[in-house]
Amino acid sequence: MSQINASLPLLGFAAWSGTGKTTLLEAMLPKLVERGISVGVIKHAHHNFDVDKEGKDSYRLRKAGAAQMLISSRYRRALVTETPDEEANLPHLITQLDQTELDLILVEGFKKLDFPKIELHREEIGKPWLHPDDKNIIAVAANVPAKTELPQLDINDLDQLTDFVVAFAKKDQEPTEAGFSCSDLEQSGMLSVDEGRQRILKQIVPPNNELEVSLEQALGQIVARDILSPVNVPQHTNSAMDGYAIRGDDLEHESYRVVAEVMAGHSYDQPLQQGEAVRIMTGAPVPANADTVIMREQAQQNGDTVTFDTTKGPIRAGQNVRQAGEDLAIGQTAVSAGTQITAPELGMIASLGLNSVCINKQIKVAIFSTGDEVQAPGEEQKQNCIYDSNRYTLRAMLTKVGCEVIDLGIIEDSEAALEATLEKASQQADVILSSGGVSVGDADYIKTILDKLGQINFWRINMRPGRPLAFGQIRQKPFFGLPGNPVAVMVAFLQFVEPAIRKLQGIDNWQPQVFKAVATEKLRSRPGRTEYSRGVFSIDANGRLAVRTTGQQGSGILRSMSEANCLIEIVPEQPGVEIGERVRVIPLQGRV
Repeated sequence: MSQINASLPLLGFAAWSGTGKTTLLEAMLPKLVERGISVGVIKHAHHNFDVDKEGKDSYRLRKAGAAQMLISSRYRRALVTETPDEEANLPHLITQLDQTELDLILVEGFKKLDFPKIELHREEIGKPWLHPDDKNIIAVAANVPAKTELPQLDINDLDQLTDFVVAFAKKDQEPTEAGFSCSDLEQSGMLSVDEGRQRILKQIVPPNNELEVSLEQALGQIVARDILSPVNVPQHTNSAMDGYAIRGDDLEHESYRVVAEVMAGHSYDQPLQQGEAVRIMTGAPVPANADTVIMREQAQQNGDTVTFDTTKGPIRAGQNVRQAGEDLAIGQTAVSAGTQITAPELGMIASLGLNSVCINKQIKVAIFSTGDEVQAPGEEQKQNCIYDSNRYTLRAMLTKVGCEVIDLGIIEDSEAALEATLEKASQQADVILSSGGVSVGDADYIKTILDKLGQINFWRINMRPGRPLAFGQIRQKPFFGLPGNPVAVMVAFLQFVEPAIRKLQGIDNWQPQVFKAVATEKLRSRPGRTEYSRGVFSIDANGRLAVRTTGQQGSGILRSMSEANCLIEIVPEQPGVEIGERVRVIPLQGRV
């Protein structure tokens, strides 16, 4: 329905002048706050206005010529922007709100634009009904009956009106006792982080794309099949240190006759007799019958006779000997399928005599940003535009998880450009990622294209930052529509995209590393919502793992991610975190 790009419910009040829109809003807002709904309000004025008083410093500076005047205090801030050439439109005004802090945007005015509205009507005003000519009106609040099938509310029943607005904001209930139904509204609901992740993972099917590569090319790749040991490791029973090999059933002699010296890579092929010993080096195979090695520091050799000093340590049968197959037996799994090959795995595979390994091919991920307001770094900045940072952070994070990145650039807000880009991405990539407006799905042409090319769900995730998320299939390829705010796009990637990619790579039940740490500051949270703050963890003076935030946590403050070494996750059942309480910490090292 709505052509307005907002990442959360947007509801207007349409009425003729004199109906009492502002009075009704003023009375309803406290009731919405009591219900736990955080509300942003946009009001359209048809005349010149001032929000600061004549004589105040901000007023004087604006009148002196400041095109934009931002004033801030401990409790609030205000931005006053002069727009003498062209009035700001509603989509632009919405972008000025920090939508990650809100549950609902209420709009007074802009009644001719396409977005959901409640019509307010009073018979005594003497004006005609608006709903017959406005398909965006979803309910009528009046003091007389209307000839319509739309839900009808009593304009003088504030509680009934509030119930309707709360139901619209939550979109997960259909109140009927008040005499209306919200069943015609989009019932997208609000998913928890876990619910969203599980829904995504259920739709992810790892492809069968094995590839044989040399060990030199294998670092960082994912093992496709279990690697079974073709040999015993170690191949022979051998000495764990430099010393003398004797029989374990022959420990009572005062001295032994040295019959041979065995270096690594050589052997003594005669069975060892009682009273005999061989001088042996680390890694050399012990002779037949020998099963015990005494370290060189305990030995005194004189000619071909050796004695052992037991005051430096007792001699026990079987000591200092590594048995054949002790590390790996023939046929035993050396490296499991789904393992990412790091230096230890690479050395392990080489130690088996293998010079190649079967891996899963790199996952190819196509990325692009959307929006006419987004421009590439290096260009001269245009008015009302922002530089694209999301493609660069996404490229880096995808590279970290071992993906091949296909960068499709910045896509303009047009139906043809978006459709062509999605078609191209589905042909070239295994996964498609967008950041920006596509994730919201408010524009009709976006929904039309996505429905034409695949199946996409638009979700609101009960988390902050990163509430809006789109996920589905484009030509059978997983598609993620991520938020536009820089921090939100990174948090959403970590929580939803990376687990999906890990499954595509063949890694089963992948889980990020999580610690518990003591909070050194009070952390705010809304009950029922998962909060992700950017934090810094370290070991405190008491040897405990402690964590603090990086400061301001707005979803557009990319510096907060740059300074962080972890995410602080406040789970829905936590009402908040006090100083000294323990909180979940998700390290970022190796992931961003």
